[in-house]
Amino acid sequence: MAKDSKLKTKAKPKPAVSPKLKAAKKAPAAVLRAEARVLRPLEVNTAGAGPDVLDRLWQTVESRRVAGDTAGSHSARLMARGTAKVAQKLGEEAVECVIEATLGHHEATVAESADLLYHLVVVWVNAGIQPGEIWGELMRREGISGIAEKASRPKGILRVARTTKLP
Repeated sequence: MAKDSKLKTKAKPKPAVSPKLKAAKKAPAAVLRAEARVLRPLEVNTAGAGPDVLDRLWQTVESRRVAGDTAGSHSARLMARGTAKVAQKLGEEAVECVIEATLGHHEATVAESADLLYHLVVVWVNAGIQPGEIWGELMRREGISGIAEKASRPKGILRVARTTKLP
């Protein structure tokens, strides 16, 4: 019996790649630099950060709504599309935040939480709600058990929701 009894297989030839495809795979240096800036690891500066940033954000979004500059403002453009679209975007951001939190992605959860809060503020501005109203409601609930608060909700909500329970 010969020492080399195994059959040798021929290597499969690689398919030819068109020059256009090769060029498309390699991004220009400027694009790579821009992506590196945008896609760098999250570095959040928390010095001086506090909840008052939400009040400032509300002021900014409200000023964009009043200005109505749909060409230059994402907030104005979103609100111009109507309440349903504003609410849809809030829901999308909530789902993205939940997904990242469930997966345990800390940095992505921070980023998605910021998106969620921004879109919540857009909902408030669109609905004519001032942050002080939310802060007042939170203060009203302070020290009240979540179970007790839930039980105190008007029963009319249950009829409108066509359910016997609220989550």
